[in-house]
Amino acid sequence: MVDYYDIFNPRKNIKKKQLQDTFEFNTSRGVLMRRRITFIALLLVIFAGTTVLWAQQKILFRENFDTLAGWETLTFPKIKTHSTYTLVPEGSKFVLKAESHASASAIVYRRTFNIYENPRLRWRWKVEQFSDRGNPKEKAGDDYPLRVYVIFQYDPAQASLGERLLYNATKTIYGKYPPHSSLNYVWTGASIPERFIVSPYTDKAYMVILEKGRQRVGRWVEESVNVLDDYRQAFGKEPPPTAGLAVMSDTDNTGASAVAYLDFIEAGR
Repeated sequence: MVDYYDIFNPRKNIKKKQLQDTFEFNTSRGVLMRRRITFIALLLVIFAGTTVLWAQQKILFRENFDTLAGWETLTFPKIKTHSTYTLVPEGSKFVLKAESHASASAIVYRRTFNIYENPRLRWRWKVEQFSDRGNPKEKAGDDYPLRVYVIFQYDPAQASLGERLLYNATKTIYGKYPPHSSLNYVWTGASIPERFIVSPYTDKAYMVILEKGRQRVGRWVEESVNVLDDYRQAFGKEPPPTAGLAVMSDTDNTGASAVAYLDFIEAGR
């Protein structure tokens, strides 16, 4: 039987107060323990998610531009003035500097890869100077401070008779097959709404507009694209499996100057 008067008795109430304090302390410890368990569980979920993400986004290769030994120069017979590509210091490392003055030429990466197995491309670039003259949909305006090319190799086994005749004739003249097609990821000074525009020179090349205007000029910008998805959207068909990379700065059509930088470029999935 409960003696309600004991509640008001200071001597008898000491034990009740100790029990109450003990209960509150244990309750607090329980809450704290549950919070810790919840926090640890959250960390495990985040870690597991990061592990899965890392597994899903494996990198095939990463070019950090410590050297240009893996690249070869590509020039064009009708363009006498060539762009320059040099390694310049940026903090504790080097980056690629691409510079053009009414010029055009490219550098081509010597390594190729399978675009179906490694469809994702990522890089970081910066543009310091470029021209916003001309319409990029026309030959007179087909200039960009920096292009990241994805070049798809011609496959004779999948070509039509007409394509084989054309490509074989070109190989006889130049010593090798020209590319089957290409995507050019570009930074343009023009304000155009489209993401994809066909090259004014050939329907085998599409420009993919990633950056435009001067809002982010002088700042490093990181890009990440799914090349396979972009090819399907641009060309409306599947690409050849083997692809390569090239980088170009060109101002030969507008007669302007451009300066741009590339920090790294990597391919994977």
